[in-house]
Amino acid sequence: MIAPLDSRHLPTGIRARFIEGVNGLRLHILEAGHETKGRPLLLLLHGFPELAYSWRKVMAPLAAAGFHVIAPDQRGYGRTTGWSDAYDQDLRPFQMLSLARDALALTFALGYRQCAAVVGHDFGAAVASWCALARPDVFQRCCIMSAPFSGPPNLPFGTAEGAAHAPEPSRAGDDIDTALGRLPRPRKHYQRYYATRPANDDMWRCPEGVAVFLRAYFHHKSADWTDNKPYRLKEWSADCLAEMPTYYVMERDQTMAETVRPHMPSAIEIARNRWMTAEEMQVFGEEYGRTGFQGGLNWYRARYEPHLNAELSFFSGKAIDVPSMFVAGRSDWGIYQVPGALEAMQSKAFSRMQDVHQVDGAGHWVQQEQPEAVAALLRDFLK
Repeated sequence: MIAPLDSRHLPTGIRARFIEGVNGLRLHILEAGHETKGRPLLLLLHGFPELAYSWRKVMAPLAAAGFHVIAPDQRGYGRTTGWSDAYDQDLRPFQMLSLARDALALTFALGYRQCAAVVGHDFGAAVASWCALARPDVFQRCCIMSAPFSGPPNLPFGTAEGAAHAPEPSRAGDDIDTALGRLPRPRKHYQRYYATRPANDDMWRCPEGVAVFLRAYFHHKSADWTDNKPYRLKEWSADCLAEMPTYYVMERDQTMAETVRPHMPSAIEIARNRWMTAEEMQVFGEEYGRTGFQGGLNWYRARYEPHLNAELSFFSGKAIDVPSMFVAGRSDWGIYQVPGALEAMQSKAFSRMQDVHQVDGAGHWVQQEQPEAVAALLRDFLK
């Protein structure tokens, strides 16, 4: 049986351990501020392709502010077990309310009835949002990073009186992929690609190896890649989406490994990198080299299966009413990849969105690229 992450990989004050029986999982967590009982709980949820380890740089500062800080390897990731890595399987364990239930079960397993704040980055932002939407009695505050949450799917309203109902667009469905494929330079949406059978092996078995692939992937989406200069897109259309970098709207006939390969940083750039050292990159490489990517890819597959998400419309019209904050890197295209989502987040999805911050010197990996700034924003938010 695999052991917790070795302490030599962790900053001082952070420990790794397992918690058994968390919604059917043997959950691997990183933990800080555990020495003092009775501290308020702070739950940090990572995205793709990340790990609990992605929060390593902000955990100790938040513990020093008086919190019991927990970052789990979420279902499908890292050293957490109890989930299937098969492509052909029931995807219900990977749908949003199941992932939010993982967070709730972890909170209760730790002996808490309430969590001072749930914080999510990337795909973890969606999980954090559903936690706060569905159980505001438990998750008292919500901070999401890099990926705006535009609210639950809407049920038709007023149609009995003749009002028209426009179906919500499929954010990564066949229609947009077909349109992208018709462009003069044919393209495809990365989320649609992530739902395909070959995607896992394309990355896991790529010729350069997982660690090298991830180094290029992390670099390409960071502020270190100087062509990351995001802006608002006019609409959800093939022509507009094709303005984004190829890590979001890919060449039709390329894998993700082939997409990021030309953007591998030089040996000098790697040696100078302080937010992702060679030793830190090795942790990601070893973890994903062992597990592959299918666990995380199943999140994408489940999210875009309509029959799996029909129950989410039960929350139609409901806003997140707990105090909330949004944080992203100024060089992060993730803010704008779904046109209108940022505006919907601010205008209707959250009723108490207190602040929207864009952090200089950060791309998509904001809590890793600029941990001091992110920790300071969280401390102020949690006062």
